[in-house]
Amino acid sequence: MSDTSPLLKVTNLQAQFTGFRGRRLVKAVDGISFTLDAGETLGIVGESGCGKTTACHALFRLLPAGGEVVGGSIEFDGQDLMGLSPQEMRQIRGRDMAMILQDPMASLNPLFSIFDQVAEPAYYHQQLRRSRLKERVRQLLASVRIPSPEVRMREYPHQMSGGMRQRIVGAMAMAGGPKLIVADEPTTNLDVTIQLQYLNLLKEIQREAGVALIFVTHNLGIVAKMCDKVAVMYAGKIVEQGSVREIYTNPKHPYTEALLNSIPKIGDKESLYVIPGQPPDLAEERIGCSFQPRCPYAVEKCALETPEEVVLKNGRVAQCWLPLMETQNA
Repeated sequence: MSDTSPLLKVTNLQAQFTGFRGRRLVKAVDGISFTLDAGETLGIVGESGCGKTTACHALFRLLPAGGEVVGGSIEFDGQDLMGLSPQEMRQIRGRDMAMILQDPMASLNPLFSIFDQVAEPAYYHQQLRRSRLKERVRQLLASVRIPSPEVRMREYPHQMSGGMRQRIVGAMAMAGGPKLIVADEPTTNLDVTIQLQYLNLLKEIQREAGVALIFVTHNLGIVAKMCDKVAVMYAGKIVEQGSVREIYTNPKHPYTEALLNSIPKIGDKESLYVIPGQPPDLAEERIGCSFQPRCPYAVEKCALETPEEVVLKNGRVAQCWLPLMETQNA
């Protein structure tokens, strides 16, 4: 990979499910594109069901039963992941790409000790054995601030608090020495104090190891703290992406503006803003802009034609017939 090439380049990625909802076809990811450089953090935000988690699973080619990637390309560290065999992908997962799931108990096996589970990626991908493997596990647990790692590695998941289990999953993700970590809403099940500690820990790990990070969340406050750039998803599409500063201070897509308006503000005594209506059913054929039924700026064209992707300054992208600023100034 050249110095100027991104670590990850996703182009027109499409993923769908069959067998759900009366065997209808569900377009969960509908032609998304983005890039990520080494050491960079991308936040993916949107309402529940917009395709965030499916997009991340598609990167690893680990969609559940009934799901498949049907189009697009995934280039990671100079390799075309879509052209790799299942055996070759198993070499990539854990070693070069790792994932932290929302529920740590979905990653931890209650029948195996913490040592066994943290050690597995290092054993498999780094070929560490015996004393070197034990020392590697101790270092990993210490790096995620697990107290008394020599003792904890002999214990089991049920003996840990929720915050400690989430840190152990982070140690497992780091065990293979990956270049990219995908964190899928890892703070959802943590209280506010532990959330802050965990986010600071992730940033510290990223600085020390130089890994790229994809952070999936519905919390825009977390994105502002953690991320360099953000991709806003709606109905399986990325409707806007760019730097966090640009998008938070000057949103171009009405959905992005609506999400930002929904953030509670300290001292604001007005009623909390609510986006009207409901997200569309991804199993139904859609004509025009998916956000049109809920958009306060919609015109007739929005319901008749799918909006084009508008490339703005600094590589920023928005999918909307009416750039927001033009609509506001009309």
